[in-house]
Amino acid sequence: MWQFTKLLNAPRFASVFQPSAPRFPYHTLRSNMSFETTATIASFGGKLLKLKHKSASTNTDMELNMFLPPQALKSGAKVPVLFYLSGLTCTGNNCSEKGFFQHGAAQHGIAVVYPDTSPRGLQIEGEDESWDFGTGAGFYVDATKDPWSKGYNMYSYITKELPDALFSSFQELDSSRVSITGHSMGGHGALTLFLKNPGKYKSVSAFAPIANPINCPWGQKAFKGYFGEDQQQKWKEHDASELVKQWKGPLEILIDVGTGDNFYKQGQLLPENFLAAAKEAGNDKGIQLRMQPDYDHSYYFMASFADEHVAWAAKHLGACGAGFREKL
Repeated sequence: MWQFTKLLNAPRFASVFQPSAPRFPYHTLRSNMSFETTATIASFGGKLLKLKHKSASTNTDMELNMFLPPQALKSGAKVPVLFYLSGLTCTGNNCSEKGFFQHGAAQHGIAVVYPDTSPRGLQIEGEDESWDFGTGAGFYVDATKDPWSKGYNMYSYITKELPDALFSSFQELDSSRVSITGHSMGGHGALTLFLKNPGKYKSVSAFAPIANPINCPWGQKAFKGYFGEDQQQKWKEHDASELVKQWKGPLEILIDVGTGDNFYKQGQLLPENFLAAAKEAGNDKGIQLRMQPDYDHSYYFMASFADEHVAWAAKHLGACGAGFREKL
């Protein structure tokens, strides 16, 4: 018991576990026209909301998690938003439970949205046959090939439907200050959504992204299924290494990849291809590709650098919290 008490009294926890921190008002936890709040969980002085809503993009009910930091409690407060896109097989629960983004987000006053990775329950033949295609593997694209086009429209869901619904339902969220990040398939999503929508997001970062999907097995399988094998131009429209060649203006991106990542070793990620494409186009000056010694593809890796990615977003969102040492 003494050791536990000592831990709670340690200085590094002081800014998070303040006895005088305000309680969340009931109005922020309400059900509303767009969302049903199925659970609320206290986390780092804020609340993690488990939300559910009907989606026109996917033709299914969609579930997600959203962290509201303690700063969102102030009357009339508006907090910026960081969208986190998950990787293959994941739901909105994985990173919110194991990624520790809430720690930095609470200190900087940033809401974090954790969407799902695909529609679920469309009853499309074959959608549950493999872990890297179909359920849990939407690749953040709008499918054009039948039968996947009936609901696998994660690009439209993430860039339009979900943010519109959140901003209209939660007045605490500042729609003018939005950033994006992600891991693996979600890193691919973060990079491509940022590059395809100039001005929509204030910043982008990625953990172990699938950075050149047209040249790796995961991406080739997904794009063949969602677009068709003969739609090579469509493939390129959702490849970060192709999109970065077309970028105009300043470009700042933070990417972390572990040197012990087996998927990196197998050629699934190809971050060097992304950096080479950026250099070819003269767009590499603001790109930080950090190869982290020994780290793998897991949430141990992500949790180790989560605070730095939140700080990266905070810098661009104008939300750098007092007392938090900025490393970037």
